[in-house]
Amino acid sequence: MSLWNYQHAPPLSPKGVASPGVLDENYACLIKSKLFAGLQDSVLRQIAQAAQVRHFEPKMNIVHKGGRPDHLFILHKGRARSYILTESGSEVLVLWVVPGVVLGLVSLLPDPPNYMVNATAVASCEFLVWDHGTVRRLAKAYPQLTENSFRLALHYLATYMKRHANLVTGTAESRLAQTLLQLSTEAGEVLPSGIVIDITNEQLSSLSDISFFTASRILSKWEHEHKISKQRGRVTLLAPEALIAA
Repeated sequence: MSLWNYQHAPPLSPKGVASPGVLDENYACLIKSKLFAGLQDSVLRQIAQAAQVRHFEPKMNIVHKGGRPDHLFILHKGRARSYILTESGSEVLVLWVVPGVVLGLVSLLPDPPNYMVNATAVASCEFLVWDHGTVRRLAKAYPQLTENSFRLALHYLATYMKRHANLVTGTAESRLAQTLLQLSTEAGEVLPSGIVIDITNEQLSSLSDISFFTASRILSKWEHEHKISKQRGRVTLLAPEALIAA
């Protein structure tokens, strides 16, 4: 069964091609993604034209573990979470999905394995999407895509290795601080009050590999020390440099 929300398809011209405004937005999204690094401007515009724009409302599934990876996704607007479920039913966040992040990277393979994680929209999301057939044609036409996908996969692997090493050797405070600092560069909004990150205590605890109670205790401590400000579903870094030494 399709998971698409077809009620929000992009505006189309009479020939079925996305409007110039949509194509410009798609192109702007691609030039920020590591997956398309090194490709010429004309190629990026061809790839942007081949994309479909799909919208997902909060709590809608984007990919499901065990499903066939027949689409490649790049988040353009919003945020989502990628996670696995343990045998006990606990949710472990694998990746905080922010604009520019790729989902379904395995769809570049001719016979890809099934999705290994779940992904669900946290806020209203807009994705650029290519079906498997289109992705394969693009990969054959532009081998740089395959090379970039391999580099991106290695980047994810290095991130998970670092996370595992921190779990073994780091303290709870250092893991939470590193998570916040990373999110501040990837998903933070710089405001006069500080760097704002829209995320809950529970999501932060999972990304930092610590318990919800521990995350809440540390955040309360940092708020008392005026390093952060905490609102429901939002953390504002008041003094990011103070977290570096945590």
